[in-house]
Amino acid sequence: MNLITMLPTDLYLLTGLKVGHSTQHRLVNQIELPPPELKQGLSEVSVDGGKIRLRTGVKGEPCLWQEYKTARLQGIYYGAFFQDNLSLTDWINSQKLTSPFYCLGDGHDGIWNIFAEIGEHQHRIEILDWYHLMENLHKIETNKSTKEQLEAYLWKGQISEARKLLKSAQPRGGTNFLGYLKKHSKRLINYHSFQQEKICSIGSGAVESAVKQISYRVKLTGAQWRPENVANILQLRCAYLNGQLAI
Repeated sequence: MNLITMLPTDLYLLTGLKVGHSTQHRLVNQIELPPPELKQGLSEVSVDGGKIRLRTGVKGEPCLWQEYKTARLQGIYYGAFFQDNLSLTDWINSQKLTSPFYCLGDGHDGIWNIFAEIGEHQHRIEILDWYHLMENLHKIETNKSTKEQLEAYLWKGQISEARKLLKSAQPRGGTNFLGYLKKHSKRLINYHSFQQEKICSIGSGAVESAVKQISYRVKLTGAQWRPENVANILQLRCAYLNGQLAI
């Protein structure tokens, strides 16, 4: 790991140099660590949101939790951006995008708005995360066999059959789920085929894992961040996860 980014105690053990936390923090904030550039073509990206706790700067006022966006490219490389979706999309668009190009996300509109700014529309294939789809399926109230049949239809991408069964069974919550399927109809694929042929990921576990790994640093017990320092700490954490801090 880069010496500047080590804990002061570890730095002292290795070098005998004593560096205060404030001094080290200032040094770290001076480091420029741009997100990585992929050497190979980029065929898959997933995006999710994470939370970070901010200081308000006003004595007596509680802290605020605000969202940042995290992207994971090719299931390997991390990038996190605080209130800067443009830099996020610019970073992804700067890569060599393949055709087709797969975008994987959950059901939140903000994620799909980001994907809409990546690549060319005719080359972009948007995919709704399978596990998010199942989470919404299990919100309906019906018998076990009906749910299993619905899951089987959705797994094979048989959306028309799933809709017919929902309309005939009329389960509680079925109307909402029908609306959900209609909203994401273009993002519902044959998940079985995509997984079997290893075309791309069908679940957003990779980017959710990325958010958790970033959170190990930014959500330390009692940690609160000044808004102007958030971009730096996110950049630093991603550089560590991307292996950019090796000596």
